[in-house]
Amino acid sequence: MATRSRYLFIASMDVEPAKQALFDEVYNTEHCPELSQVPGVGLISRFELQELAISMGGETRTIKIEGEPTFHALYELESPEVLTSAAWGEAVERGRWPEQVRPYTTNRRHTLLKLTFPEG
Repeated sequence: MATRSRYLFIASMDVEPAKQALFDEVYNTEHCPELSQVPGVGLISRFELQELAISMGGETRTIKIEGEPTFHALYELESPEVLTSAAWGEAVERGRWPEQVRPYTTNRRHTLLKLTFPEG
């Protein structure tokens, strides 16, 4: 993934299985589009955890981190201040997300990363 922004915000979580279809629909059609309109937000991508097998030290290893959330959304940001802006605060509370989806999410993790290479 080519990153142009200097910061990457990652929102990770699980969702109750009975709510996954609604979770995906609202995330893709409401939540991400709303947040993409916030000044300072670049590309938004969503990912789902997959099994990891990797060749390392001359052998293939399977790596599993217990408790790792299943769903991850990556937000490219111009600065960390985007996350505390009024526009961000308003956008995360729009639509069905706050009442119909957020209550059914668990194991939430939020991470902010600063680009260090290239040109970090």
